[in-house]
Amino acid sequence: MYQPEFEAMAREELNDLQLQRLQALLKRVYENVPLYRDKFDAAGVSPDITSLEDLSKFPFTVKDDMRSAYPYGMFAVPLKDIVRVHSSSGTTGQITVVGYTKGDIERWSDLMARTLACAGAGPEDIVQVTYGYGLFTGGLGVHYGSERLGATTIPISGGNTKRQVQVMKDFGTTILACTPSYALLIAETALEMGIDLHDLPLKAGIFGAEPWSENMRLQVEEIMGCKAIDIYGLSEIMGPGVASECSEQHGLHVNEDHFLVEIIDPETLQPVPDGESGEVVFTTLTKEGIPVIRYRTRDISRIIPGECPCGRGFRRMERVTGRSDDMLIIRGVNVFPSQIEQVLAGIPGVAPHYQVILDKRGSMDTVEVNVEVAPDMSFDEIRELEALQNRVRGEIQSALAVSIAVKLVEPKSIERSQGKAVRVIDKRS
Repeated sequence: MYQPEFEAMAREELNDLQLQRLQALLKRVYENVPLYRDKFDAAGVSPDITSLEDLSKFPFTVKDDMRSAYPYGMFAVPLKDIVRVHSSSGTTGQITVVGYTKGDIERWSDLMARTLACAGAGPEDIVQVTYGYGLFTGGLGVHYGSERLGATTIPISGGNTKRQVQVMKDFGTTILACTPSYALLIAETALEMGIDLHDLPLKAGIFGAEPWSENMRLQVEEIMGCKAIDIYGLSEIMGPGVASECSEQHGLHVNEDHFLVEIIDPETLQPVPDGESGEVVFTTLTKEGIPVIRYRTRDISRIIPGECPCGRGFRRMERVTGRSDDMLIIRGVNVFPSQIEQVLAGIPGVAPHYQVILDKRGSMDTVEVNVEVAPDMSFDEIRELEALQNRVRGEIQSALAVSIAVKLVEPKSIERSQGKAVRVIDKRS
C-alpha cells in the first residue's frame, strides 16, 4: 500500500473522518457556490448535518448543472487559486470544466500513486503513460501519480502505435497505462512487428476510461502476458484515481477517505443495498477547486460485500458494466454494449472488435452488430463463416434474450481507437 494509514483504516475511524470532511464540505459549497446554495434552499436542507446518513436528504448534481455553469460557475475558490483546468472528453455532449487548486493536485498525485501501487508498481518500475495529455485528465493524472510513487515515467501520450511498441521494447516498460481497447491494438501491432510481448518485462497494465468485460481482461492478459488492472475515474469527480482494483482483481477499491460512494436505483433515485446493481453517485470530500455533491455518474455498478484479502479497508465497486444513459432498448430489452462484448469475447473465431449499428427501416428501429472475424479465419470458407455467424447470433440471443442481426466483417475493418473505442453508431437521425 502507498498510504496504509488511510487504505487500511478501521471502518469506524474512516466513518468519523468522512463525517468531519462532509460537514466541512457542505458548509463550504453553501457559502461559495451559488448553484448549491440555491439547490439546498429549494430542497429545504441545511449544511449542518450530524450523520453520514443525512447526505441522502441532499439534491443530486447532474452533468447539466456543470454544463449550465460553464466554464467557472461551480468553482468554490477564486480563479486566482486555480492552478490547473481540465475538462471531460465530451463523448456524451458539451464538455464540462473542472479546476484544481495546488492542494487538489497534491491529493490527486497521491491517489494515483495509490492506484499504481494497487497494480504492484513501485519506485523500481518504468511506467509508460499512453493516455492522452491535455484537457483530458488521464495522461497527466497517471503521470503525476507515477512521479509521486518514484517510478520512471515515460510521457509518450497516445498515437503512433508502432512507436509505442518499440518504446515498450527498448525502454523496458513494466507498467502500461491506456484504455483496454488501445491495449488490444498495441498487442495486435506488436504481433505485426514480430515482437512477442511475453518476452518483454511488462508486468501490469492499468486500463480504464471505458467499460470492458472480464472476458476482455482475460484476452488482454493472454495476449500481453501481464496482469490487467481496471481503474476508474471521471473528470467531474477528479479524473483517474477514484477507484482501482488491487492484485486480487475482484472489485475496485473506492478511495473512501476522499470520495463518498452511493449506489442508487436510476428510476426511483433511492439507495440500493450493497450487492445490488444501480447507478454510481459520488460526493467529493476533499476537493477544493470544484467539489461536487451527490454527482450522478450514469455509470452502472454495485458494491461488492465483504472484505478484500489485500488488507485494504475501502469498499469495492464492481467493474462498470455500462451507463444508464447509453443503454440500448431493443424490443423492450435493456442492453449495454459491454454485454455484447462479454458474449463475443468467449467465442473462438471472432476478434474483440465490434460496433453496434442503430438505424431505421421505415418507422422501425433496426440493430445490427458488426463483428470482426479473427485474423486466421478465411473469408473463402463460406460454410465456416455461416456457422460462425449463426453461433454469434445465437449466443447473443441466449445471453441478452433478444435477437440481433449479426454481420461478420474482415479483420481490421472496424476503425481502431487510440482512446475510447466507438462501440455504438447511431444512424437513425
